[in-house]
Amino acid sequence: MASMDVPADPSAVAKPVRASVVKPTYITWVTLAFMTTASVASLRSAPTMAVYGLTCVFLYLVPAIIFLLPQSLVAAELASGWTGGVFRWVSEGLSPRWGLLAVWCQFAMTIFYYPTLLGFVASTLAYVFNPDLADNGVYTGIVIVLVFWLGVFMSARGGTGGIAKLASSGLLIGTLIPGAILVALGVVYLLQGNDSAAPMTSDHLIPQWTGIASLVLIVNNFLSYSGMEMNAVHVGSLKNPKKEFPRAMFFACGLVLLIFILPALAISWVIPADQLSLTAGVMQAFDAFFAYFNLQKLVPIVAIALVCASAGGMLTWLAGPSKGLLLIARKEGYLPPFFQHQNDNEFPVNILVVQGAITTVIALLYALVPSVSSAYWILSVMTTQVYLIVYLLMFVAAVKLRRTQPNVERGYTAPALSFLCVIGFIASAAAILIGFVPPSQFENGSDAAYIGLILAGTVLLGLLPPWLFLKFRKPSWKSAEPESTS
Repeated sequence: MASMDVPADPSAVAKPVRASVVKPTYITWVTLAFMTTASVASLRSAPTMAVYGLTCVFLYLVPAIIFLLPQSLVAAELASGWTGGVFRWVSEGLSPRWGLLAVWCQFAMTIFYYPTLLGFVASTLAYVFNPDLADNGVYTGIVIVLVFWLGVFMSARGGTGGIAKLASSGLLIGTLIPGAILVALGVVYLLQGNDSAAPMTSDHLIPQWTGIASLVLIVNNFLSYSGMEMNAVHVGSLKNPKKEFPRAMFFACGLVLLIFILPALAISWVIPADQLSLTAGVMQAFDAFFAYFNLQKLVPIVAIALVCASAGGMLTWLAGPSKGLLLIARKEGYLPPFFQHQNDNEFPVNILVVQGAITTVIALLYALVPSVSSAYWILSVMTTQVYLIVYLLMFVAAVKLRRTQPNVERGYTAPALSFLCVIGFIASAAAILIGFVPPSQFENGSDAAYIGLILAGTVLLGLLPPWLFLKFRKPSWKSAEPESTS
């Protein structure tokens, strides 16, 4: 009789199972640099800086040094030590209440961001069938409303897959190729002996100081450089983060500066500053260059490429911040059950519907404000004001976390963290203050009305809602499970 401890059949002896080791998947620092460039670089902001001509080089470079690099390196340390994004970072460093303000502002900035992005889409789309509509506020407002609600409908139905793939190629389709064509046309235009519409002499490299109002448009660059904290989550995918992440960020900064500066210069070569539209400036330049080289048939093609890339990018962003807000609402009970409602596709329906209603009202600004460029600028400033609040909180939280939680393992440690945070905080605060100054190039109406409008938008949509949520918060909000409907 076989022993119960030893199998009768030797072949039945269980062989030790070799534990499978899953090798981590790494990305190169060059890959991360291109990913960062794709998420930041765009031609949409080029007309804003083209107003300054050669001075735009200086105005792009300064915010890159005092804002882009600090936020990139500081966010990398936070992301490598704490998962959960700005809500977790600020909650750990300051308090959950401040964390709510941070994640709300990250969501609220999209309320202003989408009208500016779609304002660019509307002006660009006009060059497909009627360029005169580019400066028509009623047309712009209608396009904003229609495209936004179409995007909400497609996202709610789970039909953004194809558009998301298009958006992933946006850097190539809507930025690199059109940008390269624009710069090449501009260079040939100058080489053929044509005069630049903006002075290109060395004495125009540094901006002439005529008061803060002359440099207000630099605020738009802070918005252009925002969003780097999203890419900081990839710091753990590098083999040697301490060496490779700074290298990737410096390389990405160089690429971003080239993509921003060269098209802005090309636009300034052919379109005088007093004729430049902040929304349609890119297409104004293409239209002028194509007319000069007798290539007008290419205007609609370029316009469609820019529109597809921008619209696709909007759709991929549409549900992201709102879903992040929904997760915080469900976990911490910061939002009423009404805002925790989602459909079968786990889409935060009520949050997006309320956002859409506000976006529709904001779109009326294009119809009411005499200049489309002025409406675009006002919304851009509001977007920047709200988003910079996130960075103010992030910089403070990073310093406090380094001091209070030094033992938390960080995959990447930012050099001179306190210095970076001080520089980034001062730059962000200065940009917020400068944003309240009406730009000298686009003065319309009284200064008091401008300041009041910017302040009202920042407070009503950026600061007031989280305060109200905390003030009227109920225990049942946290236990409430979001309903799911089709």
